[in-house]
Amino acid sequence: MRENNLDQLSKLMKQSSYTVILTGAGMSTESGIPDFRSSQGLWTKIDPMQVARPETIEENYKLFHEFYKMRVETLNTKNPHDGHRIIADWEKRGLVKTLITQNVDGFHQLAGSQKILPLHGTIREFRCHHCQKKATESDFIHKKPCQYCGGPLRPNVVLFGESLPMSLLEQAMVEIHKSTLVIVIGTSLRVYPVSQLPEMTKGKKVFINRESVATTLFDLVIQGNAQEVLMALETRL
Repeated sequence: MRENNLDQLSKLMKQSSYTVILTGAGMSTESGIPDFRSSQGLWTKIDPMQVARPETIEENYKLFHEFYKMRVETLNTKNPHDGHRIIADWEKRGLVKTLITQNVDGFHQLAGSQKILPLHGTIREFRCHHCQKKATESDFIHKKPCQYCGGPLRPNVVLFGESLPMSLLEQAMVEIHKSTLVIVIGTSLRVYPVSQLPEMTKGKKVFINRESVATTLFDLVIQGNAQEVLMALETRL
């Protein structure tokens, strides 16, 4: 069944004049990025959704900083996998026009993708929570205050409860409207408004995810790990 679906997706990609890819957290797990909800130690007792909020910066910066310091230091030991590089190569070959991602790890950029809309920001850049001035990773890691206003530093990511950058969201909507094929990889599509994006295309919709999801939204569903599916698909292209 999956082999047939891969063959169908390969055919769709070859026929598509404007393919857009949308990726989520499932795209990064094979690079060794841990699922913080199931990791051992401190984070088994603390919900990251409660830590990763703007309120926590003001109310418990020590906890916020400890969580993101761990994430930054973990990322610095990891690298993009073959799936990231395959998507970047598809862009060079004209098979993919735009990559929209919910991921903040920067792996798509490191792998060579150029036209990227990082809707949730990037954990590889830092700024002051109060005056928004840029800061360095070193200043954040060493828990230094903002050199301009003395405010707390944070990664340049969208936290729970914050709005997505409107300019990026509008660009994403434009790209989806232009698409003849949308491929969603490694996201449960539970986070609004990104969850609404695939519905905006008039083209075909394909869903690739490790866990199966009961949905009638997609024309094609392929269950499997992102890297594995993308490598199998590349052999057909």
